[in-house]
Amino acid sequence: MIAGSLFSSERQSFLSRKPLHSKSPRSLSTLIVLGSGGHTAEMLNLFYVLQTKRFKPRYYIAAATDNMSLQKAHVFEDSLLGKETLEEVGGAEFLQIYRSREVGQSYITSVGTTLVAVAHALWLMIKIRPQVILCNGPGTCIPLCAIAFLFKVLGIKWSSIFYVESIARVRKLSLSGLLLYKLHMADQLFVQWPQLKEKYPRAHYVGRLM
Repeated sequence: MIAGSLFSSERQSFLSRKPLHSKSPRSLSTLIVLGSGGHTAEMLNLFYVLQTKRFKPRYYIAAATDNMSLQKAHVFEDSLLGKETLEEVGGAEFLQIYRSREVGQSYITSVGTTLVAVAHALWLMIKIRPQVILCNGPGTCIPLCAIAFLFKVLGIKWSSIFYVESIARVRKLSLSGLLLYKLHMADQLFVQWPQLKEKYPRAHYVGRLM
């Protein structure tokens, strides 16, 4: 799988901090899932390390009530344009998705909002058809990853899912990470602490990325 081999190469780049070979594979449309509580800062720092020109066009997505994350993504994209041309960097779109459950919302009423969120995620996935989904923990990623995984089961292999667990997760995976790991939904799952690799052997230990 081209996305898998590409991200494996990028993983080696994380460890060495050296640029990859100049002969690069074709660019890949990439869906980047953002979230509050530090997830967006970590994701943008991670993406800054990657060779951004390989991941285009880019689609940043955050919860409908999370305007701050998209503002940070706008600033990040503006910083890229300050160094490269638009053609080199590639275009970017900024999207929002409904939350399955808001903080403090009752579980009964969350059934309806979850169905709406899944339907919205399905519409977005069909519209975007990302080749790469990059996420690091916000619950917003679960409906998107679940739909991408379901497509694979049905033989529609649009997307490869790469999950990078937060640096804050030292002893156990987050709920999002655990779901993707246990259900074998992520094509590759990366952790930043060796004890997580010991506990979850199918994860890839890459050391601290930030």
